[in-house]
Amino acid sequence: MSDSLTTHPALPASYIKQTRELLGDGADAFLASYDAPRAYGLRLNPLKVNALHLSEGELSRLKSEFDLQPIPWCATGYYYDETTRPGKHPYHAAGLYYIQEPSAMSAAEALDAQPGETILDLAAAPGGKTTQIAGAMNGEGLLIANEIHPARAKILSENVERCGIRNAVVTSASPDQLSVRFPAMFDRIMLDAPCSGEGMFRKDPDAIAEWSPEHVQMCAARQADILEHAAIMLKPGGRLVYSTCTFNRSENEKAMNTFVALHPEFTLVHTERLWPHQCKGEGHFVAVLTKSAEAEDAAALRSPESDSRSRKVGKPSKTGGKANRFDLELSLFEAFAKDTVPALRLGPGEPVRFGDALYWLPHDKDGRFTASSMEGLKVVRPGLQLGELKTKRIEPAHALAVALRSNEAANANTVSYSADAPETAAYLRGEALQADTGLTGWTIITVDGYPIGWAKASNDQLKNHLPKGLRRMS
Repeated sequence: MSDSLTTHPALPASYIKQTRELLGDGADAFLASYDAPRAYGLRLNPLKVNALHLSEGELSRLKSEFDLQPIPWCATGYYYDETTRPGKHPYHAAGLYYIQEPSAMSAAEALDAQPGETILDLAAAPGGKTTQIAGAMNGEGLLIANEIHPARAKILSENVERCGIRNAVVTSASPDQLSVRFPAMFDRIMLDAPCSGEGMFRKDPDAIAEWSPEHVQMCAARQADILEHAAIMLKPGGRLVYSTCTFNRSENEKAMNTFVALHPEFTLVHTERLWPHQCKGEGHFVAVLTKSAEAEDAAALRSPESDSRSRKVGKPSKTGGKANRFDLELSLFEAFAKDTVPALRLGPGEPVRFGDALYWLPHDKDGRFTASSMEGLKVVRPGLQLGELKTKRIEPAHALAVALRSNEAANANTVSYSADAPETAAYLRGEALQADTGLTGWTIITVDGYPIGWAKASNDQLKNHLPKGLRRMS
């Protein structure tokens, strides 16, 4: 046994003791992994580029840009060379990929999301699993991505927007607030549970400082509470995936065994661990549970208040002048879309006014989630933002531009630049562009054909409409 590993200067003695009890003879190799270099990963976004159907040229271009190597457990996942800095590339602004720790990709793969389903990502920030689930859904169905902490919910919402996700609603609510509204609502639930973060130690020294045996037990208790609400919200026959980025048994195997013992309607189908000394990644725990199709439908147990709220169908009630104003605003967008993005096709849903913005709220296949479902619920992003409502006009939203598929953008006013063109860098800095295009009005700026935002064309100048918060300093 190595003395340097026994008294690792960065790790608490109680953590090292726990590790040796957990891994036995394998502990030395595990602890040595903390001194090994990290692996870096990204996932291609199927809503923008289909990893399985890329042309040889497209795949070669991406591979050469970032030195991509496949991640074995994720069909859309790739390791990349850190020095290529894909987060600074224009393709990142276009939402072509999401940068994510490689091990963490295993959980959403296990969820096996399908198009058309109703899915909940219960602790979703910063958005890695949400964007992975959305890619598998291919824009069909309803995805609710929830994050209880407002600041993290904002980051989640920004990642949903950048990846061009149309069928997601971002909420910021506690699990109990959701379970009373949505009993037996979801076909699948992803719970990447808040945990003690032992798998973050190599990349985040602050996680080491926060760790203690007491913190582990506090996390385990919190996870058990969240699981209770997840159980209520899962449909009979549904799938629940529980994951953590920690290694101790209390938050992993013991948590699952306790949950199943208390909920005989659930079956623990599969568990897996990714260890940082056995794979290229920081490590992850994943458990797949299913709920019996014969389980009592929790929807039958809902209160009269939650029943009326979740079963209402249709637009929010509007009367008099407000109804007329909303109809006018909707007609403004319809006229804009007909002229500017005629190929745009929105899925099942309804338009909603949210502050001074117009959104397209996605519906689930059962018609249980509509505008009335959001009453009293803190919603950060009620679907796809279509535009900002101005006096007698509408300005298209950045979210709409980056949500356009290539065929939809091809039928619109577009100006395309290559990824390494100076105009692309200038646009991402927020600068106006000179372009002898003959275009007038709203125009989509694309990088190699992928939309990155709006400009307004006039007199051979493209006025930049990239949101200020997305502009790069250099």
